[in-house]
Formats: sequence, structure tokens, C-alpha cells
Amino acid sequence: MPGSLEPLDVGVQIPYHFRCPISLELMRDPVTVCTGQTYDRTSIESWVATGNTTCPVTRLPLTDFTLIPNHTLRRLIQDWCVANQSFGVERIPTPKQPADPTMVRNLLNKASSESTPFGLRLSALRRLRGLARDSDKNRSVIAANNAREILLAIAFSDLDSDSNFSELSHESVAILSLFLLSEPECLFVAADPDRVGYLVNLLFHSSVEVRVNSAALIEIVVAGIRSPDLRAQISNAPGIFDGIVGILNFPLAYPKALKIGIKALFALCLVKQHRHKAVAAGAVEALIERLGEFEKCDSERALASVELLCRIPSGCAAFAAHSLTVPILVKIILKISDRATEYAAGALLSLCSASELTQREAVAAGVLTKLLLLVQSDCTERAKRKAQMLLKLLRDSWPEDSIANSDDFACSDVVPF
Repeated sequence: MPGSLEPLDVGVQIPYHFRCPISLELMRDPVTVCTGQTYDRTSIESWVATGNTTCPVTRLPLTDFTLIPNHTLRRLIQDWCVANQSFGVERIPTPKQPADPTMVRNLLNKASSESTPFGLRLSALRRLRGLARDSDKNRSVIAANNAREILLAIAFSDLDSDSNFSELSHESVAILSLFLLSEPECLFVAADPDRVGYLVNLLFHSSVEVRVNSAALIEIVVAGIRSPDLRAQISNAPGIFDGIVGILNFPLAYPKALKIGIKALFALCLVKQHRHKAVAAGAVEALIERLGEFEKCDSERALASVELLCRIPSGCAAFAAHSLTVPILVKIILKISDRATEYAAGALLSLCSASELTQREAVAAGVLTKLLLLVQSDCTERAKRKAQMLLKLLRDSWPEDSIANSDDFACSDVVPF
């Protein structure tokens, strides 16, 4: 139950018929099963998912697993919540009903049928997209009806045959970007340069939503294939890094662009032989200037991308030339997460190994204190090893008054990473 309902047993009594017979908590989405008993949707779905085939109350067989929303009971519960607001009870929201499998099949049939008028096909795809956005359960229902194969066919059909068809393709790409694709489905895209080229072209579309959805699908495809050659082929597609960096640089009024952009950039940067193309496209400037705007998980991806690009000469030189690089990386150590610290330390190690000027900048930014704290922390062993290697590298740049205080740290006993 939500925290606001915890004291109810003391302040107010929940009516018996408002409680789920399984969880004994206030029902938020009451549904009725074929035996006539009503349960909270989450509880009965969990009951069935664990292999139970009988009604928990009556013990009768569940011959039909259809869950019928009990709207009357849900409204009574909502009215009761409103009447007891003075006791700290919050009104339960009206739940969105899960997608009906029959309706999903009808929508997919409409969308895929070339004999269906264009407007109805587009409307069906938009309805499917709305359902897919609503919940994981809806996406499961949609996926169970062979939707991904159908949508891939629509997305990559003869795109030049009809100017209207592009809208159907854009909607299909948008829906596909909400799913994880199987490896054969990813190969369907990755193995065809024309399909990859089409997605890259969408990265420059006038609509930022189309651009972001294309970037999301590219990331899903790259992450879903195991073939290094195909990954390299995608990352070598003309303009792909320019398109991704353009999404990263999009104004913050569309925050999804930042999240999808860094996922796609990181996936592409895992291919070593084409990282220089990311540097040439302006990825270094985009990463450094946006590092403070990422959420935690996205910050880790961004820093991992920074470390990867620092491992090639052009990337290392570009980061070293940016005045904010060293101060930001030093500041991040021990601030965001263990992984973020590890990636920041790794990037600094690459930068300082390439330039004495960068070593002096790091020392001036206060890296010594951060590294000495890092090797004593509970951070990852890889982060500690990188810190030890960096401390050893910077030893000649230490201020004299710091050397005497550093003798207790085993900076010479470094294990390569």
C-alpha cells in the first residue's frame, strides 16, 4: 500500500470488501475472474503467473483467465478515499485498462493491409503506439501477436513508392523503438545497408521526434547483434555520428533526445575502428558541455563514452584541448557513482599519459586529494587500479608538501587493467 495508507488500521478501517482477498490491501484496480470473485489486478496476475490455475477464494478451476474490470467497485473505493481524506487517505487514480488481444490483432491487421485506406492504417499504428507507451503489459500483449515482424515490414517497405507511406514508416519505427528486438530481427535491419541508410537519413528529419525514434532503433539494433563486422558496418554508415551528435546537441526542451542520444553514441563508440568519426562529428564537445545535464545512468554512459574516445589519439587530443575537460572529470570522481568514478579516472589516466600539460592541469584541479581518497574508498577495484596508476604517473607533478603525505599509498604496486 502507498505510504499515505499505512496508518489506516489506527485512524480508519478499510471496508472488508474493498480489500483484495490475496494481498488484504486496498484494491487499486479491482477485476473479476470467471468464478465471480474480485481481486486487485496486480495480485491475481501474480497468482496466475506463478502457475496457479484455481480461484484463490473458491478453489474452483479458472477455466477462463480473462480479467473483467469492476468499474462499480473501483468508483466506490475512490469515493471512500475522497470521504476519508482527513485521515490521510489519497484517492486512487483511475487505472488505464490493458490492451485487449483481440483489439491488438485487429489494429495490426489494419495497419499491415495494403487494401486498407491510408488514414485507417495510420490511425491503427498511432493507436498501437499509444497502447505500447502505456505499460509493459501492453507491450507484452502487442509483442505476442507477431507485432515486431509486422512493424519491421511496414517500416522498411518500398519507401519511394508513395509519399504518404513515410508517415506509416515513421509510426512503425516509433513503436519498434519501444521494444527489445530479437537478434534475427536486429539482423533483418543490420544486414541490409539500405535499411541502415534509411534510419540514418531519419536522423536528419525535420521532426526531432522522428530523429530520436530512429536513434533509439539504431541503438537497439547495434546492441542486439553479436557480429563485430555488422556492428562496424553500422557505425561506418555515412553521417551516422553527425546525426547522433546532432540529437545530443538538441535543446533541453526535449530531454528524451539527450537520453536516447547518449545510448546510441555509446553503442556506436564500442566499435573501436570508427571512434575517430565520432570525434570528427563533434562528440567531444557535446559530451563535455552536456555532462552536467545527464541523469545518473546516462552520466555513466556519457563518461564511458568519454573514456572510450580518450583511448584514440584524435579523441585524446580533442578532450585535452577543451578547457572544461580536466576540471569536470576531476570533480566527478567520488561524486556520481562507482562506475562514473571509474570511467572518469580512466579518462584522466589516458589524458595525463599523453600530455604533461594535462598532468599539471589535473594537479591544479585538485586531482591528488580525490585520488588518495579513492584508493581508500569502497569503489571498484578497477577504479582503484586506475587511481594508483594515475598517482604514479603524476608523482613528478605533485607539490612538495604532498609527497610526504603520500608515502602510505602503494602507488608503485600497480596491477595493469
